[in-house]
Amino acid sequence: SDSVTTPGVLLDKTLSFNTHTSAVCKSAYFHIRALRHIRPALTDEMASTLAVSVVQSRLDYANSVLFRSPSYNIRRLQRVQNTLARVVLRTTSHLPSPPLLHYLHWLPIDKRIQFKIATLTYKTLSVEQPIYLRSLLHDYQTSRQLRSASQQLLSVPFITSDFGRRCFSYSAPNLWNKLPLDLRTCSSLNSFKRQLKTFLYNQTAK
Repeated sequence: SDSVTTPGVLLDKTLSFNTHTSAVCKSAYFHIRALRHIRPALTDEMASTLAVSVVQSRLDYANSVLFRSPSYNIRRLQRVQNTLARVVLRTTSHLPSPPLLHYLHWLPIDKRIQFKIATLTYKTLSVEQPIYLRSLLHDYQTSRQLRSASQQLLSVPFITSDFGRRCFSYSAPNLWNKLPLDLRTCSSLNSFKRQLKTFLYNQTAK
């Protein structure tokens, strides 16, 4: 078989996720067209809520599998989000999309993927579950008592191939170690997610 369907995700035989991305874009554009038809009857708040719950949720579902996937897939999904923002704000295609996303407080696609992986990492470390993910994460160990020993860092495995660096055992510690210490030491999931969104949002604004 050229592809296998798991709940919400299409796995192709090369794990390029081209088929999955096409399916997500097709579904998203279908709902965007429906939203465009009823947009004049909606307030801005209602339109934004519908956009997030019906379309943005499809872009976010299982998006962690797209970490370091071919860049053209990320660009295709980003065009979907840009179109969605224009429908919500009722603007033309001539306006650049970053200010629109900024106004709606929407993280772009690549940052949303990072958000999902970092959140999964926080959950896994805080409750030691699920075991199959926790077994892939290892605390950073040093042979001497260094300052980094108290930074709550994770060990990044030595992987040289681009394909191998897409796995959770590499992506999770790689992204986790780049977070500020106050983020890595958050006391609750809600606080972590709130501060993480702000951190990623500030990166897009630079």
